Amino acid sequence: LKVLRHEEFQEGCKASCNGPYDGKWSKTMVGYGPEDNHFVAELTYNYGIGEYRLGNDFLGITLVSSQAVSNAKKMGWPLKEVTAGIFETEAPGGYKFYLEDKAQLKQDPVLKVTLGVSDLQKSVNYWSNLLGMKIYEKDEEKQRALLGYADNQCKLELKTVGAVDHGTAFGRIAFSCAKEELTNIEALMKKENQKILTPLVSLDTPGKATVQVIILADPDGHEICFVGDEAFRDLSKVDPNGAKLLDDAMAADNSDEWFAEQKMQKASA
Repeated sequence: LKVLRHEEFQEGCKASCNGPYDGKWSKTMVGYGPEDNHFVAELTYNYGIGEYRLGNDFLGITLVSSQAVSNAKKMGWPLKEVTAGIFETEAPGGYKFYLEDKAQLKQDPVLKVTLGVSDLQKSVNYWSNLLGMKIYEKDEEKQRALLGYADNQCKLELKTVGAVDHGTAFGRIAFSCAKEELTNIEALMKKENQKILTPLVSLDTPGKATVQVIILADPDGHEICFVGDEAFRDLSKVDPNGAKLLDDAMAADNSDEWFAEQKMQKASA
């Protein structure tokens, strides 16, 4: 994965992009290619927060990449073969990744993102009937379903886990769509009495485009952000200096040293 852009913020996001925190934070977008046509992960760092409690809401990301498997083995990164040719591993914060030991897909190696749900049929109805996703697979016996907006895009997998616990860490899934669709989505959610966490709002990024977003919650409280595509394409352009900005920010962040000098621990969320 490559650093696509890095941005620093001095105060919390008014759409809670960095969670329920009001202080300084940053976000780093990483992916196999530009955000226009790839699945991209947003890594959020809240200065002063030392750890988060993980729940069972976010179950992992699946990549099709023999190169990733090879890299992990060379680095001595722990791998566990869960089924033939599929290896489970964990990021430093505890998030799970599943690596399929096959030739890396050309369009985007990220195959699917898996979320835990409490009622599979209820969740499938929400994501398909209300949000317009196509159902690619549904397995009642294994209590899982695979949905998506297009054949060549990353898919969303839903798995029944019982009661969903969001912990204090997981963020949201975001999709871009035509700007005029945002008002339609908001109107539909109001008509269907569905939860809207953040009504249609404009978000500023210093020196970049202002984007419009609406943030919803599905039946289990998974956060879903829809963002206006036109401004987002401007905002999300790959920044050739992104990796350097991230390196500079990490070098300047002396919070670990400050907390150690004060004989204090960073807060646990």
